[in-house]
Amino acid sequence: RYCDDLVTEGAEAAHLSGLARIAAEAQRQGDVRLIAPAILAYAHYLEEEGHYGEAEDVLESLLRVGGDRLASTDAVAALLRLARVNRKMTRFEAAEASYEQAGALARTVGDDYSALLSRLGLANCVWGRGNLAEAERQLLGILRDARLQGHRDAEARAEHGLGSVLESRSLGQPHLAVGHLWRAFELYDDEPSRLRALNDLGYALMTLGQLAAAERALTVVVRRGGGMSDNLLNATVELMHCASARRDRIGFERWRGECESRLAAMPPATLADFYYKAGVGMARFGNFRTARAQLKKAVTIAASHGLHELEFRMERVRNGLHECEAELLAATAIAPAEPVVESETVRKVSASLAALAG
Repeated sequence: RYCDDLVTEGAEAAHLSGLARIAAEAQRQGDVRLIAPAILAYAHYLEEEGHYGEAEDVLESLLRVGGDRLASTDAVAALLRLARVNRKMTRFEAAEASYEQAGALARTVGDDYSALLSRLGLANCVWGRGNLAEAERQLLGILRDARLQGHRDAEARAEHGLGSVLESRSLGQPHLAVGHLWRAFELYDDEPSRLRALNDLGYALMTLGQLAAAERALTVVVRRGGGMSDNLLNATVELMHCASARRDRIGFERWRGECESRLAAMPPATLADFYYKAGVGMARFGNFRTARAQLKKAVTIAASHGLHELEFRMERVRNGLHECEAELLAATAIAPAEPVVESETVRKVSASLAALAG
């Protein structure tokens, strides 16, 4: 009765109401497998809305209640999603354990696609811990196997991962990353994944000084990404960063305000990234005291959650605050006035983005 009364309260209420009805039917039939699709859908909704702790609880409940009675496909799906949620919360050991369990089960039942997803998740954990060279090596192997096996979605995810790693390395190669990220966008079938690829593409283009193309990509993400999704949160942070790169103080403050209104929904990596880029922006506008405070918050969050790649990058910029203003601006000016590289791939992607943005 309580769930029926919630029907008009929104998406979460609809999930709960449907889950209550299905649970009752599962009890009548004595078949716990009936609840799996509804619980997985509810967990997906919670994750997309940034409620990671609740999503973890829901998924662990499914695995605990279902146990050995769950269909192998549902058990693998639950383990993969649980691993993903833990990875977003930077609980890398828990994430790796679930990825490995999911991969072992998938291989046992001949599910090659889920086995690839397990490997992708483990590579992302390696990347999150800061070992970008090893992450790149693993992703290249996954990309090769995904193509050989004809798994388009896994291929898209591997392309996406490679693009992000190439952009993130200390000697970054954003001109190469652009091609991988655009290919991922083309390969993905679902809208959230396409928007994630566009978000990362926007940042890669920004590092090349292609600010107009970057803003087109990020604006599409903001326009299409609803609620408090990861895509929307990340794109808002990047648009703030892009505004400071253009030395647009009004735009920077506007997007900074948008970010601050969503801080409670940000996972640790996004939160650290926000404070880092807010600090860079403040430095670009000459407000070094505020920049120092923002960068300190960023480094603290990254260190406390084991985000070593972010931590190292942020510390380098924070240490630059002790240098003169000109040196700091040179160290943090991620987008120079003229493009550093404008390859044929970058030109084609920029033209495609112009058509996409309308």
